This record gives sequence, C-alpha cells and structure tokens, in this order.
Amino acid sequence: MAFQVLAKIQNTKQKLNKSGLVLPGFQTVDKVPAQELGLCQTMGRDAHRSNRKRMIYGIINSSIVEVIYHMMTRDADDYRRQIVYFCIDDLVPANHLLRQIDKAIDWSFIYELVEDKYSANEGRPSMDPVTLIKLPFLQYLYGIRSMCQTIKEIEVNVAYRWFLGLGLYEAPPHFSTFGKNYTRRFKDTDLFEQIFERILQECFRHGFVDPSEVFVDSTHVKARANSHKKRTELARKEALCYEEKLKEEINRDRAAHGKSPLKAKDDENDESDGDSGRAKEKEIKVSTTDPESGWFHKGEHKQVFAYGVSTASDKHSWILGYDVNPGNVHDSRAFCGLFNKLQGMDIKTLIGDSAFKTPPIAKTLLDAGITPVFPYTRPMTKEGFFRKHEYVYDEYYDCYLCPNNSVLKYSTTNRNGYREYRSDPKTCRTCPYLSQCTKSAKHTKVVTRHIWAEYLETCDDIRHTLGMKKVYKKRKETIERIFGTAKEYHGFRYTQMYGKARMNMKAGLTFACMNLKKLARLLEKKGRPDGTPPQDGASLVRFLRFLARNFIACLIILKSRFMHYNKATLA
Repeated sequence: MAFQVLAKIQNTKQKLNKSGLVLPGFQTVDKVPAQELGLCQTMGRDAHRSNRKRMIYGIINSSIVEVIYHMMTRDADDYRRQIVYFCIDDLVPANHLLRQIDKAIDWSFIYELVEDKYSANEGRPSMDPVTLIKLPFLQYLYGIRSMCQTIKEIEVNVAYRWFLGLGLYEAPPHFSTFGKNYTRRFKDTDLFEQIFERILQECFRHGFVDPSEVFVDSTHVKARANSHKKRTELARKEALCYEEKLKEEINRDRAAHGKSPLKAKDDENDESDGDSGRAKEKEIKVSTTDPESGWFHKGEHKQVFAYGVSTASDKHSWILGYDVNPGNVHDSRAFCGLFNKLQGMDIKTLIGDSAFKTPPIAKTLLDAGITPVFPYTRPMTKEGFFRKHEYVYDEYYDCYLCPNNSVLKYSTTNRNGYREYRSDPKTCRTCPYLSQCTKSAKHTKVVTRHIWAEYLETCDDIRHTLGMKKVYKKRKETIERIFGTAKEYHGFRYTQMYGKARMNMKAGLTFACMNLKKLARLLEKKGRPDGTPPQDGASLVRFLRFLARNFIACLIILKSRFMHYNKATLA
C-alpha cells in the first residue's frame, strides 16, 4: 500500500511540474524537503502563495484517498451469483479423512451382506444399501448427536455428499429413512457385527493387528432413560456359562470327600441356592423407558441406567471384539460372551483388571493355553481381624492352620464351588485370638476355598514374573485410551436409542469406524504392505524411513547372529 501511495504522489508531482505550479522558495515540486510541508518557511508571506500551497496539498491528499478506495474490496456477494462448471471430486481435498477411508476399503461387500434382505421382484427401487449404511457411519465417525443433525450436516458439507455419492443438487434422504430400514430389514440380525468383523479382517490382512497380547475391559454407556422413571422387580439369577462344568467338579469333589452329590434344584419351588444360603431372586430397579438397560451405580453419586460394553483390543489399540450387556451385569459374568468372540485368534496373553480375577476365568484361560495377567487385589477383611493369608492351607492334609496353630477341617462343598473348613468350637472358646478371628455365637471360624483356587494362585505367580508388571501398565495406553477416544470424539458417552439391539448396532459401527479410521491413516502414511507406496511427498518420505528402520533392524539381527556364531566357533 505504501508503494502505491508514493507512486501516486510522484505522478501528481510530475503533473504539477508540467503545469508550472511550484511552492514558494523552490524551483520545482521535486525540491520540496522531506519534513512536513506544514513547516514551510514561506507559509504566511501572502494569501496568493498560501492558496497555491493548499491546492497542492489537496491534490496529494485526494490521490492518497483514491488509492485507498481502490484497494478496499467491495461487492464480494457478487460471486454468489456466478455460474461455474466443476467436478464434485475436485472440491474434496486430497488428504481428507473420508477420501482416505474410501481408499482403504471396498464398500461393495455390503451388497453381499444385505442381499437376502431385499426383494428382487417386488416393491419400488430402494435406496443404495451402501449409502444407507454410510449414514450412521458418518454420524459415529464424527460424533454427531443424532441422525436428524447428521442429515443437516450432509446438506451443507460437500465432503459428506461425495462420500455418500450424492450430487450437489440431490436432496439427502429424510432423517427417518435409516430408522425405518433398520426396523423393517436389519432388526434382529447380526449385520453390523458382520460389518465390524469384515473391517477387522482388512486390518488383519494388512498385517497391522497383533493378537498375541489382548487387553480386556468394560465401559458404561448411559441409556436414554430417566433415572426417576423406574420400578422395582424380583429377578431370578441368570445361569453362569460355566455352571454345568462347575456342577460336575462340585459333585466329583464331594465324592472324593465322602459326601453325597448335591440334589438337583427345583427352579419353581426352591428360593435359595441350598448350601450357600443365597437367594435365587433379588430385587432390581427396572426402567419404564428402556427396560433392557440396567441400573448402574459407581460410588455414592453416579447412579444411572446404562449399558455395559465389554471390549478387547491388542497392544496396538486395534479393537478385536465387543459384547453389550445391561449395566447391572458384572464384568466377570459378561466375560464369557466376549471370550467366545475371540475364539480363533492366536492369543498368548490376556490382561484384565481385578474384575476379571475370578477362579472360573483363571481356569478358562489357563486351560486354553493363555497366560492371564491380573493385578494384586487387596484383602476384603474387616479391620481388626486376621486376613485370609494368615490362615495357612495344607494341601497334603487338605486343611487350614489358624494363627493359633489350630486345625480347621474340611466340612462340605457348597453349590457355589467353595469348600468350607470349620474350626473346633471347644478349641476356639478358650483361644486368646477369638476376638480377632470370628464373631460367631457358636465360636466357629469358617474359611472357604474355591475348588479352582489353584488357578488363581497360578495367576499370582504369573503376576510376579519378570516383565508382567510392565505389560499390565499398557492398559492405559490401549483399552482405556480406546474408551476415552470413543467417548470424546465418537459420541459414546450416551445413546439416543432404546433397546439392547440398537445399542449393539451403535457399538459395532462405532468400533468399526475407529478401526477403519486408523487403518486409512496408516495406509496413507506408511503405504500398503503389498508394496504400494503413498502418493504425496511427505508420506513417501515417512514410508522410506519406515523401510530404512526395518532394514537396519534386520542388519543388527544378522550381525548379532554372526558374532554369536563366531564366538561359538572360536570356543
């Protein structure tokens, strides 16, 4: 701007010189000094010269104003009415996330999954199934709160239209379109679980997934249910997945101790679990809005209706499987459903928190050849009483020794799989440690031990193995980070839909889009494992560095083996 003003003043001065207008005391306008013109010494000599000077200043000022006026952009709204010929593909940036996702996977596999859900001869032509599935995929990918808001975003976002295959002048589908199709076609099917598994297979095919170390955990998603709209009901306890195997082990253990087998329970008349004394029915809170959700309380303040989502991931944060249950189902009870979905994967180590540290889970993993890694759990003994580890178990004689060196003998094995060891009341009545041992009115101390307790002891031995503590710390970098990302960026804190089936759909598509987003970015940065390099220059440099690091690592391995061979030869 300064150069334009100076050029305009210089042009004005040249015009004044040609016209013969000069300031008093100077031959031409070019000889005017650099200081302010208002300090000219000939300013007040006569009115004729003063008027001539004002005229020169006025010309210069008008020139500056003219330059500034022409530099200011005006009437930008005129571009709204222009007619332009373009391709919609040119409006989407080359490095856009949706473009990377579209390159990473061939969406035509959806046609095979939904082919049996459409009629070949009847009805009107339907909406493209790929476009229909991409609608909720967009919603969960960008964490949009509802399908109605998603349609509004599609109306104004060119990248969304390009991803869905819609033209600029083509109206997007109504927000109820997907809901109607879900109710009529996809409800009570495993379509969305198949989509998740298909995307996971692509991640396996490219060699990014390593299931040798699997991390499991659960998170809760708030249900669309008012916490004040509930009723109390009596609910029967659900059968455990390992209940039949446990019954066989219990009867075998009772027979080994000379006890008769447990009688079969009459589900209609029995109200308790026999020897355990626990009620088969319990009162639970049920939502009148979403009865399939469960009353979840964490601490004293957080009490809501929610769904529990058990999830498994590998050490690179790839999501391997998920299972949805009501929020009041404990993680240990929901583990069987998740573990069944992980069958077929080459799992070497499974890492979980204290909620999964139970005898049945430990036995299941060790029998499957999987190394369980669980944390240390603090004893739940009341303050002022002896802890359980102070009662020493004698495996040879199958008894316990109390801190006073008295023997607690085997009594029975209850329906829950726990052996009961009881003390002699005559000995306990005169024991100096009675107040620290039991408050029983019969002066009898009872110590229980699960029939699969040796599997838990094996887990404790594994926990003390070198390197296992470091492996357990990876939970915060893998499975816990997945939950944080899903809730922060993909709308996984709560659900706007009712029912467990729709929650299954939300979890499947959310985890599928997280895996696919990660796959697309890795393929863009590092290139494809089949040898195809990335397209842009920066990604090509990263790809070459990646190859160089692998090549150097191979050279180091060869060098170490060569040195080891030479040392062995010299020896």
